[in-house]
Amino acid sequence: MSLPLGYFDLKEQVFMPDEITLVQLFGDFREEFSEAGEYLNIGFSSTNIPLKKRWENNGLSADFIAEYFRAFYVGKQVEKAIEPDEIEIENLRDAVKYIANELLENAMKFQDHSVPYTARIFLSLRNDKIIFCVTNGINSQQAEEFKLRVQNLLSSDPQMLYVEAMRNSALQENQGYSGLGLLSMICDYGASLGWKFESNPAKQNITIVSTMVTLLT
Repeated sequence: MSLPLGYFDLKEQVFMPDEITLVQLFGDFREEFSEAGEYLNIGFSSTNIPLKKRWENNGLSADFIAEYFRAFYVGKQVEKAIEPDEIEIENLRDAVKYIANELLENAMKFQDHSVPYTARIFLSLRNDKIIFCVTNGINSQQAEEFKLRVQNLLSSDPQMLYVEAMRNSALQENQGYSGLGLLSMICDYGASLGWKFESNPAKQNITIVSTMVTLLT
């Protein structure tokens, strides 16, 4: 059964209901959403597909998500007796495709395949916003490194970080993780970002991380 954004079915695969789960939130992460509105839920099981091929599949998934959004958005405009603005619709569609693709690439690239968790992307469509949430499993070392990057992003000027990331990308530096995609979401698309980290003291090498992106329409 697909779950609406906010009702994350995280613990059934990794953490038992009676286990103590530690949760850390960063940035603009909102945990609870009602079932109102349109939503989409896609899961990606761990495979041995080469990274390059997996990224091609991510592109197909991002295309599907963007077309799903477009059909929904046009339908809502028609319901409101509003003449659809094709330029606005295509700009929003391109933004949805870009954000979905970047989130999926990050999730697949950094997924620890020893963690028994299926990576997922949720898309929630509201009257005034689009909310993305990607979840994946990583190990404790990856989690600590990612938290430091998140804290640096939240405590710094994103425009300055964006310029620095573009410079490093042009010089082919920091090829492991540049953060350029996340910074582009903030600086180019005006999106807000948040993160949720879930871990369990009894399973020290497992962390479930959720990245949430909110885009106003």
